[in-house]
Amino acid sequence: MQRLALEWRRERGPTVVVPTMGYLHEGHQSLVRRARKKAGEAGKVVVTIFVNRTQFGPGEDYRRYPRDERRDLRLCRECGADVVFLPDDAEMYDAQRGSEFSSYVEETALARGMEADSRPMHFKGVATVVAKLFNIVMPDIAVFGAKDFQQAAVIRRMARDLNFPVKIDVAPTVREADGLAMSSRNAYLTPDERAQATVLIRALGLARDAIRRTESTIAASRLKQRVAKLVSSEPFARLDYVEFFDPDTLKPIRQVGKGAQMALAVFFGKTRLIDNGKV
Repeated sequence: MQRLALEWRRERGPTVVVPTMGYLHEGHQSLVRRARKKAGEAGKVVVTIFVNRTQFGPGEDYRRYPRDERRDLRLCRECGADVVFLPDDAEMYDAQRGSEFSSYVEETALARGMEADSRPMHFKGVATVVAKLFNIVMPDIAVFGAKDFQQAAVIRRMARDLNFPVKIDVAPTVREADGLAMSSRNAYLTPDERAQATVLIRALGLARDAIRRTESTIAASRLKQRVAKLVSSEPFARLDYVEFFDPDTLKPIRQVGKGAQMALAVFFGKTRLIDNGKV
């Protein structure tokens, strides 16, 4: 992959990477198509598929995370990818040499609260693997989805702070017809859980309606209570967190007005889904 990347640098056109953990869906496909447009005819599109163990905590779904390599390759081909980079764990973390992997990348300002509280090791693993992928693929542009809002912010800050010559492009969240954000983990849901999972987009709608109906702001604590009540009305749903924050700093805000960002995570059985949006 590095040899290819170095050869491409001597040619015209940008290299655009779409990092994924595989089990691709329409959301991923939209990112690949977006990358294809940015690369143009002269550029190259690389899709990386790697289920990164370092971003999963104890008891999380690393081993059962859905995988379908053959289908993923077909979808990448259909969307115009030039190369699919499919490393295994030994290649990425040097296990084949019998030495312990001991170098990690950690962002310390934006990787706080929300996902960082619920999954303490998550962003350290994400930042490390993305830094490795940037060094391997050597892209000019990297495309991520807005569903993982905090993750995109962490990656953008890491790229800036560590002087990666990579433009971070964040694409809008792709949703199902009923509003549920597309996610590989949606495959875990039972039919009943899937029906109730729309509570995430309904919670965003509740907050937006509340803001539209007021001429000033609303206390975040009050909105959180209303969201919690809505989520608890669904028998299979359990709220992990809901937060209102500044979209640039990711710092929580006490008074919520138009333009604030909302994020939430909800469990449906053992499946944990996330969503976010402006209110």
